[in-house]
Amino acid sequence: MATKERTRPRVVVIGGSIGGLNAALWLQDAGCDTVVFERAQAPLEDRGAGIVLHPATIRYLLTHERPDIQQLAAAAHWIRFLDPSGEIAHQEPCRYQFTAYNVLYRTLLRHFDLARYHLGQECTGFEQVGDQVFVSFASGRREHCDLLVCADGINSLGRRTLLSEVQPQYAGYVAWRGTVAEQDLPPDVFAVIHEAITYSVMSDSHILVYPIPDGEGNVEPGYRLMNWLWYRNVPEGEDLDDLLTTRTGERFGTSVPPGFVQERHLRKLRADAQHLPPVFTTLIERTATPFLQVIMDLETPRMAFGRVCLIGDAAFTARPHVAAGSAKAAEDGWTLAEAIRDCGGNIDAALARWEPAQLALGQQVVARAREAGTRLQNNQWDTGTPLPFGLYAVGDNVFGDTLA
Repeated sequence: MATKERTRPRVVVIGGSIGGLNAALWLQDAGCDTVVFERAQAPLEDRGAGIVLHPATIRYLLTHERPDIQQLAAAAHWIRFLDPSGEIAHQEPCRYQFTAYNVLYRTLLRHFDLARYHLGQECTGFEQVGDQVFVSFASGRREHCDLLVCADGINSLGRRTLLSEVQPQYAGYVAWRGTVAEQDLPPDVFAVIHEAITYSVMSDSHILVYPIPDGEGNVEPGYRLMNWLWYRNVPEGEDLDDLLTTRTGERFGTSVPPGFVQERHLRKLRADAQHLPPVFTTLIERTATPFLQVIMDLETPRMAFGRVCLIGDAAFTARPHVAAGSAKAAEDGWTLAEAIRDCGGNIDAALARWEPAQLALGQQVVARAREAGTRLQNNQWDTGTPLPFGLYAVGDNVFGDTLA
């Protein structure tokens, strides 16, 4: 008697950003019939700015095309701390690599079948019936799958549906962000920061800058962008609400994108920047459209719910100080695909195998990022203390180390 052929598990991924793309690529390789639905109407250009690369973030690329990292990222050879006058208070060698969201997103997307990457599809709900999940979209579209992967970020519909009591918690500060073309910097400023990740830590805030590829992916020194972040304490309540209210009167929740910040807030930002080390003053003055991101903590007690799972920021959102957000999302997707492969396509067995380790990883990343942020924002960070960058452990994002 002929053995019935096992059908390929059908997987729907909600969210087409870096975490969702990584998951879709690995699940596809694991033998799943995988489709991605992204609510944005157009490809995700100009989302955020810089990303500190971790081998896990580009594991798919390292496995499939062995890219020249120097063509994908800008390197930093020094960690520098500046004192209030702008003099170098401490420096030491490093081997960090920095890329831009656009560069990484476009590179990953090239590996995925665009016929399976659906834009303009906002998920509005889902229900589980037996071993199937039925997914609804604002367009009226309905999909069914054996597994629904919610890679839909900090405001995840999946998490809000499954764990309505779990909400992002404000950390007490925001990150002002921006980029400046290296060509627009005075030679003395460029000389201090172009080959380094440069910090200045103050009594109630800290600021940093590092190089990233420009919008076309150019990584040649002198033609890249300088990506800066200034973390500033803002009381919750009226002050934060006012900061998140746009020029048109709309209140945003977790960020205010370039071009939407009220002009009076930009004027204050530039005025306050006069008290920074001079290189940072220049960077902020020459940034046309600074934007801001609210710093949040988020952690869930579960990631798997029947045939639905949460990955990336939908499950755990860590403060940026450990440079592991994109890496954590990518690792969730890779380990999920490996579990499905190891379990022969058995979704239930795979989720049971996958969830415990990813919960533990998410918990330790959030805790380490919270501890670093608290110290950095409260004048408890000693100049020269090793940066807390890393996914599983501090320092594991240096390229050349084993990926296993």
